[in-house]
Formats: sequence, C-alpha cells, structure tokens
Amino acid sequence: MKAPGGRGRTAPVVALALAAGVLAPVAAAPPAAALTAPVGFTADHLPTYQTNGIVWSLAEAHGVVYAGGTFSSVRPAGTPSGGGSAPAVNFAAFDAATGAPTGCALSFTRTSGTATVRALAVSPDKSTLYVGGYFNAVNGTGANGLVAVDTATCTRRAGFSPNFSATVRALDVAADGTVYAGGDFQSVNGQTRRFFGAVTPAGAVTGWNPDADDPGRTLKVTPDGASVLLGGDFFTVGGTDSHAIAVTSATTGALTRAYPDGFIPSTAVIKDIVTDSASGGWYAAGEGRGGRSFDGRLAMELDGFDQRWRDTCQGATQALRVYKSVLYAASHVHDCSTMGGFPNQTRKHLTAQSVDDPALLGWLPDTNDGIGEPVGPRALTIASRDGRDFLWVGGEFTTVNGGPQQALTRFANTPDTGAPSVPAASVSAPRAGEVRVSWRTSLDLDDSLLTYRVYRNGGSSPVHTTTGSSLFFSRPQLSFTDRSVAAGQTYSYRITATDGAGNTSALSPAASATAASWASPYQERVLADGADLYWRYDEPGGTFAADASDSDNAGVYVNAPTYHSTPSAVAGSAALALNGSDEYVYSDRLHHYTSPTPYSIETWFRTTSTSGGRLVGFGNNIGRAQGRTSSISDKLLYLTDNGRLAFGVQVGSTNSRPTLTSSASYHDGQWHHAVATQGPGGMTLYVDGVRVASNTTAGNRSYNGYWRVGGDAMSNAWPNRPSSTYFAGQVDETAIYRSALTPAQVAAHHELAQAPAPPVDTTVSVLPDEDAYINSVAANTNYNHQQLASRGTTAYLSYLRFTLPDAPAEQVLKAARLQFRTSSDPTAGSTDSHSVVPVTGAWTESAVTYNSRPALAATVLGTITGATAVSTDYAVELTAPALGGALGSSYSLALTSSGTDSLRIWSSEAGSAASRPQLVLTFGAE
Repeated sequence: MKAPGGRGRTAPVVALALAAGVLAPVAAAPPAAALTAPVGFTADHLPTYQTNGIVWSLAEAHGVVYAGGTFSSVRPAGTPSGGGSAPAVNFAAFDAATGAPTGCALSFTRTSGTATVRALAVSPDKSTLYVGGYFNAVNGTGANGLVAVDTATCTRRAGFSPNFSATVRALDVAADGTVYAGGDFQSVNGQTRRFFGAVTPAGAVTGWNPDADDPGRTLKVTPDGASVLLGGDFFTVGGTDSHAIAVTSATTGALTRAYPDGFIPSTAVIKDIVTDSASGGWYAAGEGRGGRSFDGRLAMELDGFDQRWRDTCQGATQALRVYKSVLYAASHVHDCSTMGGFPNQTRKHLTAQSVDDPALLGWLPDTNDGIGEPVGPRALTIASRDGRDFLWVGGEFTTVNGGPQQALTRFANTPDTGAPSVPAASVSAPRAGEVRVSWRTSLDLDDSLLTYRVYRNGGSSPVHTTTGSSLFFSRPQLSFTDRSVAAGQTYSYRITATDGAGNTSALSPAASATAASWASPYQERVLADGADLYWRYDEPGGTFAADASDSDNAGVYVNAPTYHSTPSAVAGSAALALNGSDEYVYSDRLHHYTSPTPYSIETWFRTTSTSGGRLVGFGNNIGRAQGRTSSISDKLLYLTDNGRLAFGVQVGSTNSRPTLTSSASYHDGQWHHAVATQGPGGMTLYVDGVRVASNTTAGNRSYNGYWRVGGDAMSNAWPNRPSSTYFAGQVDETAIYRSALTPAQVAAHHELAQAPAPPVDTTVSVLPDEDAYINSVAANTNYNHQQLASRGTTAYLSYLRFTLPDAPAEQVLKAARLQFRTSSDPTAGSTDSHSVVPVTGAWTESAVTYNSRPALAATVLGTITGATAVSTDYAVELTAPALGGALGSSYSLALTSSGTDSLRIWSSEAGSAASRPQLVLTFGAE
C-alpha cells in the first residue's frame, strides 16, 4: 500500500507491529558516560575459571592474576564442582583478560596438616611474586612459609629461603626490595619476630621488629617508604597500647603512631590496609563481633595518620582496593543504619564508596556467603590487560549475581551490558484534566542515575522523559502528570529505564486510568492540609504503593495483600485488606524525625478482629523476618484485643511510653476514621472526627526510620499490647503530615469522606465511519489506507465522517476534541498549523479524489499546532456549539493547511486501535 505522497513506506510494517502488541520505543541518545560516576567497573561478572576451595589472596603482574588459597583444582566457568578440573594445589595464575589459566603451575604443600597460601605480593618492578602461607614445600622442594617466584618464568627463585615459624598472612614489598610480613609466626630464621618481621631480597632477617602481642593480618608500606602500616589482632606494639592498627618506622619497626584500644573496639580486628597516593589516604578494613564493634572501613590521612572518615556499617570487611578515587570493598555488609543507610537486611558482599565520602555508591554486584566461615569474598586485586581494567574477586563464595560460580570472579571497566530492572508503575486520575503516572525507580547494579521514558497508549515515542537516582535501599518514586487527556477517556502507560550505556529495561506492564471530570473532595482536602505521605491503595497488584502527595513518599506492599478490597472508606478509592500475620506496607524512603517536631497520622480502618494489631507506626526497620523487624518503634496507632484504639510514643530512649486509649471499641466491622496528632500542645487522638483522648506529652523518640502500615514488632512495654502485632482487616487513605492537624481539619476530613460526588459529565468517544486522504499530485487517485495527511503546497487534504450521538438526557454538549496520533513516517510531524473545518460537500471514502473533492465551510473549528513529533498522541479542541446542532446525525471534518510541511496521522485503518483518530465529546448539565 502506497503511503501519502509516495513517502513513509514503513508505515504498514509499524502498524502491523503495533497490532501484534510489539512496541519499539525510540530512545534518545544516551549520556556519554557508561557508568554513574565515579563508579569505574560494571557489575557484569565475566566468565572466569573457578577453584574448588577458598581463595585467600590475589595479586597481579603484567596482566596475570595470581590466586592463592586452600584448593586443589581449577575448572572453567559454568562447570559444576568436580567437572572438567585441572590440578592446582593452593596456587593458580590466570590471564586477567580471559579468566583462563596461563600455564603457570606451582604446588604448595605440607607433609602434615592442611597447606594454604594466605598472602601474595608483587615487587614494585613486578619481576617477583612473593607467596606466603602455611606450607613446607613448593613443587616438592622444601620451603618454610615464604618463597619468591620469577613472574617471567613462573619458577621459584633460588637463594631466597627464609624460615617462618608459622603461617604468613600478610606481605608487602618496599621499593628497595625489603619484604615485610605479618602473621602467626614468632620467629624468622630463628630470630624472635613476634607476628611481624621483614627480610631482604636475599632472605636475610632485617632489624625491623614491631614486636606485637597478637597476630598480624595485614600491612602496607606507605608511598614515601618511611612507614609501615600494621593491622591485625594485637593490643600492643613494642609494648605500647595500640589495638588492631598502628604506624611503625620502616627501618626499625618502632611505633610512630599508636591507636589505643577504643579507637578500634577490642572486639574488632583489621583485615586489610591499602594506600592511595592520589587521595593522600590509607584505608583499613574492620571485622568485629557484636553490634557495637567495628565492621566497616576507615579512611586515614597519609600526612599525619589521622582519621578522615569512618564507615560504621556492619558486615566484616575482608579486603579493599582503590581504583580511580573509588574504594571497593569485599565484605558481607548487612546494616548501615548507624550511617543513615539501610537497616539490618540481607547481606551484600561487594560495595563501593568514594575515597572522600563513606556513603555507598551505586555499584552492587553480589556473591553469597559460600563455604568456610562463611564470609563470602576474601580478596581483591586490580589488573590491566588488552586495554581494559579488571577487578578480580576471590573468596569462599559459590555464586555470583545469583548464578553458580565458585571462589573467583572478575569485573571490567567496559562494556556495561546489564539493563536496569523494570519500573513498577501506578496510574491514577486525581482530578479533572489530569492523569498521574507514578513509578518506583529501577535498580541497576552499576548505574544509580537512570533515564526514564513514559509511553502512552502504545505509542513508540515517549510523552515524558526524566532522570532519577536510585540505590538498592533507596528507590524513590518519580511522577509525571499528563494534562493532555479528556474526561471519560481511558489512557494506558508503560515505562522504561535506561542506563548510561544505553541498556534499556523491558517496558513496564501497562497501567491505565480513565480521566476523571472531577476531583475527590476528600483527596483535595488531605493534600491542601499538607499531607507529606498519602497512600490511597488503588493499585491492582504488585509491590508498589504510590504516594498521591507531591512528596513522592511511595510505599512497598509486602507479601501480596488483597488489593482493591471493597467497600472502601472514601468514594472513588479502593481499600487494602491485610491478613494479620505477615502482610504490611512500608515507606520506600528513610525518614528522620527529631523530637518534638509536630506530626499527624491519619488512616481509615475496618475490622472484626479480637487480636488487635498495629495500624500505623514508625520503626527503624522494614523487614518481617526475625532480626529484621524494628528494634526501635514509636508513634504508634494500634488496636487492642478488645478493639480499643491506642496512640503511643516513646519518650527518648527511656521506658516511658505515654499512650492514649479510646474508651469505645471499634472492631465492629464498620469503617472508622483515626487521626493521631502530637505537637507543642501534646498528644491528641481522634476517632470519626471527634477527639476521644489527649495529654500534654510533646516529646517522642528521635531516629531514622520508616512508616509502616499493618504490622511490626512491639515491645511488651506498650500498654495493652495486642496479641497480634499485625492487623487483620482493611485500611484506606493513610496519610502522614508534618504538622498537628486541628480539630476542625480532622472533622472536615471525616465529613468529606461521605460527600456525594458532583454531577458526572458523560464522555463519548466516536471513531470515524469513513476517512480518506487526497493528493493534488495524483489528482484523480483515491487514497484509502492507513494514513491521512494535510499540507498546503503541494496540497494534501483529509476527510473524516462521524456519526454524532444524541446528547444524554438533561445534558448538553460542553466540549469536543479531535484526538489523533502522528504516524511513524519520518516526516509525520509538522511545524505548520493545520485547520479543522466542516465539510459541506458530498464525498465517500472509496471514491473521493482531489479533482472530486467536496466543498469546505469557511468556519475553522480548531487549529492543530505543535504536532511536531512522530508516533505521538495529540489533540485539538473544537468549537463545541458548531457540533451541537449536528448531534444525532452524520458530520464531516476536513484537515487542511496553507503551509509546506505536511502532517501525517494514522487513519481508522491503522492496525492498532489506540492509533486511530477519534472525536471525544463531553456532555454535562446545562
């Protein structure tokens, strides 16, 4: 089929694709950066050989990565344990770029006990690899805990045979070739060296002797060569108090900067230290026991050795590396609440943060805990080969990014191939002339700043594009209000997320709403009174609870409660049903409340339960599993077992919990309106618009936390604590305010919930009975196909015939608009104006040509301007009275122009129903 004017021959193909439900969004050019700065590695793990045991240490030289640990074989990526293995006894070498073995094979063994390689270090010129651990032979030749290997030949260097009395756990090499070691040993070459010692390139013991009292775990020579930084279990160095961390002279080992017990808690040790000349810092990894210990990272100054910042996340940090101003960490971090981050949740094993700021960045590939203790990853190193940089990870894990992979994996600086997760969308029609599209931002494991595109009614061009940042523990809501809508018309929306490399998620499932002709009086009053969080629970399913306020304080549905429960408390809104055992909603954003900041809690509830339960409360966690419910919780609105409503707070961190309780019970199966406020005048509890209790308590507990609806932990200290801390029943219209609502506001909200809806307009959409396009270039040709067109020179005209309905009883035509979609032809959009005029002459779709075209009226019903994009929905308002006289009859419109830039739109023959033009008529009371 020929397109208008012989151009746009791809139109039939696109139409067929749309009819089949296929959508190919046209994405804008991606940003130049592939990853969200300053992240330098993708989260896409690359195929890498595996070991059958733990990798304890990694090092790199000339594009070769060396792995030491406790294992006996290696196997290709994707090969299950025991399959396709090759011998590799506690040591292996790999091509950094391919992840495959290089052929460098050394075997580290013992005559008794379990041999292991625990430390690897490369000389500054990368000619020598030093291997330390617990072994007494290399390839069958005697050795005692430390050997030197020529990196060019993969052979042990003769003449270097120091004797360490126990395991070597840490190594570093100075510019002059001095090899510094830490571990469990008490002597080196028969000389007393407790837990730290050094040897020359020939293997002779030096005078460096820190003389610690407990094992060394890590050490690092400073870039200027003047000092050696120590980390480990020790409490004294050279007889002076300095727990877990110390600075010593590189020549004598004398303590030059001590950190007495308390700087690092006595329950913690330091597992790794790295230096970074570019940032002027050194960084230490902590592993502790207990919630008050130290499990995070320290940033210290190389000049003066003072602390720059401290990361207090919990999760036993094992290894660190710096790459382009980012500190990468191997740990099993699970709780960053002390830093204002995520609460105690599922372990994450690989993280990144700027060397200047402890806040976690958007880089989060993951492993599991694996075998052994279990801890997960144990070692990191950075390698370069073939023009790419790689971050290698070793440890005791058995999965990477959810797939099987044991003990080794690697990530590159490019390319980024992983797409973001699919956005979760919710659509509502809050008021006349508006459809609000809200969505939970997506998760991308190496890009925190993503681009979102909103598509309407199956269109292939976005109607809205924006960017937003998100992390796994912070996925804020984004919203778009579509004001190009007509009352009574249903609109559907889908959203994609695109990262900096152009990787795009799948389209979100279509979410739709019918544009309203009025706004809910209840909703408008709630918003006008300053709701900072407003959950209406109108989603049909999924985990995303949209916030109707402008604050975008979305929620997350947990365990699939019953959506669209009826009856609702407020006209025009659905309710949510909760089972009383494990279903709840929590806010997707961390909030901070500082006492005595005023606030209000509002919700509707309906129940017959005799087990009580939490309706709304504030807590410091979001989970349901043991150990992941809130350990701190107040600002609670709950029901007692006998159905009374209670509102309580905790005063500071004391055991005082002032609580208001109603005298009446409300588990009668009816909807009830509950409001709890606290401000300078004290606490007040309202039920069904009336104050039922109050006191003068103005203070509560200050902390970071999350609003939760439906359940959380409750201390036994709460008065009349219910049998169940989870609510069984329905909730609706939950709102949080950063002010104390007045009695008049509360009463107004209660009254408006039952306000009848205003008279509803009637909206009717009419499709063309016939439509046609004519072209002056082919003046005798009849065009009857999928596109219509309008242009002045050379002339194109289009005609549409509609059968107009009669007006509904007691209503008149109030508004009319012509809606259309520009076609996929590259020239479909137009910068010119195009007029909509009545047709006065006769025509038929099958016979009209340019030479037989009908006469047109001089009246202009509407003017199309700004329809410049292809595959995009547009509308033009028409003069309603002109159509009012033709109601109940056939009526024709023409599209004309005096310009030179053609407008091309889909006709009624378009494959997709959503693409076809339609006349939208709105009727209402006179």
